[in-house]
Amino acid sequence: MGLREIHRLRTRQAIQEHAMRLFAERGFDTTTVADVAAAAEVSSMTVFRYFPTKEDLVLADDHDPIIVDHIRAQPTDQPMIQRIGTALLESTSAQSPDERAMLLARLRIGLSVPALRSRMWDGQYQTQRYIAEALADEGIDEFELWVAAGACISAATAAIVRWAERGGTEDLAELMAVALRIVIHSSDRSPS
Repeated sequence: MGLREIHRLRTRQAIQEHAMRLFAERGFDTTTVADVAAAAEVSSMTVFRYFPTKEDLVLADDHDPIIVDHIRAQPTDQPMIQRIGTALLESTSAQSPDERAMLLARLRIGLSVPALRSRMWDGQYQTQRYIAEALADEGIDEFELWVAAGACISAATAAIVRWAERGGTEDLAELMAVALRIVIHSSDRSPS
């Protein structure tokens, strides 16, 4: 990364960190973009350049390309649902403590604000689409891809929400591993 890109990344992170702090202190609805800009010592236009909407200050992340990279790194002879589950788990396990703290802050705010909560589910759909597109060129049935991706994302989300609701005190990777095992191994059980 060049110096310009490093500066842009740091500015983006600083804006989002200040936004999370202000949203936690004052509430999402009462904090304005101008408040965030002032705290981050940038203009409101700069905030909007990095985050097109106020909601994006909470919801925007760069995790989908990381998940896709992990999926593409999985052995192609593994079952698709296992590849997706392993990629989700690896990408979560690779997060730094600072990234984990930001995720927790974003989730706490996102789960508490109805408008954000509904946009979070839209984000799940986008992640599902990225995963399906990443595997589409492998000749796998499109519907099967969407179902496998959706099942793994739902399991990962259940773990992430539980982790956030419990204050981030549990091991997120372990919770996610348990949730993904339930999904991956449920196909071994026959319906009653």
